Amino acid sequence: MTIEIIIFIISMTALIFGSDWSIKASEAIALKYKVSSFTIGASLIAFGTSLPELAASISATTKSLGDIAVANVIGSTIFNIALVLGVVFFIAKNIQTKRDIFKKDALFIILPILMFLVLGFDGLLDRVDGFALLLMMLAFIMFLIYDHVDLSEEVDEQDEVFSWIKVIFLLVVGFSFVIIGANYAIESASKIALDLGISNWVVGIFLVAFGTSLPELVVSISATLKNKADMAIGAIIGSNVSNFSIVLGVPAIMQGLNIDFTKAGFDILMAGILCVILLFVTLNKAYTKSTSIIFFSLLMVLISKQF
Repeated sequence: MTIEIIIFIISMTALIFGSDWSIKASEAIALKYKVSSFTIGASLIAFGTSLPELAASISATTKSLGDIAVANVIGSTIFNIALVLGVVFFIAKNIQTKRDIFKKDALFIILPILMFLVLGFDGLLDRVDGFALLLMMLAFIMFLIYDHVDLSEEVDEQDEVFSWIKVIFLLVVGFSFVIIGANYAIESASKIALDLGISNWVVGIFLVAFGTSLPELVVSISATLKNKADMAIGAIIGSNVSNFSIVLGVPAIMQGLNIDFTKAGFDILMAGILCVILLFVTLNKAYTKSTSIIFFSLLMVLISKQF
């Protein structure tokens, strides 16, 4: 099992670095065309940080490990809100967002988990459900494009000369690392689960979901330290939309995904509660250390419940 743990760590490292390079390339393109911080976070960075989840879920589906694919999305949602935003709110001195996130983005905070519950109520996400989830992503992209027309917030200038050669190189190498890393991460995680006698669902919720949420954590902390709270929050909202739409939608179209609400009910409930809390946080602009403590406490409850 030692070899499998080493392979898992190396694979997750490849996922993180590959995602980081893809994000840098995407952000460079966005800045070249004067796109706002929130839009960069909610679209390109959100999709970029969701690449590990997507690659991991597709890999899990092709290996008939649908439990890991679904657990990966539920776990990533939990870690994105409870851990990533918890850390962001804790380290930030005073978050003053330029955007009224509740007024503009409340729908897409709660819609992903609601669509998942409605479409998966029968215990199966089939091909039709998969296309419906992808339509949600399309709606989100159209919303961002439409909303961008009226944006008046200042857009940051690029710190260095834009180079298409460098951007394309980073995208190609980044995507390659993500795809290869995801394949080996799923294989090793599954073998670790078998050796330890724990379910694929628990592996997906913790090992895979935590690992694939690291890009969101790194990007959000970096954005917060640069006083770009809009980008950090936008990245999490967009990442959750990407996870429920693309990361679940594509595997559902490929093969269909079974959902065992009896086994996964508590974790799904926790993800839903966190989404609702985030909704109220944006309503009251409660981007504070007190909120981060609430998020951390709920994360501890989840961990203690599993073990």
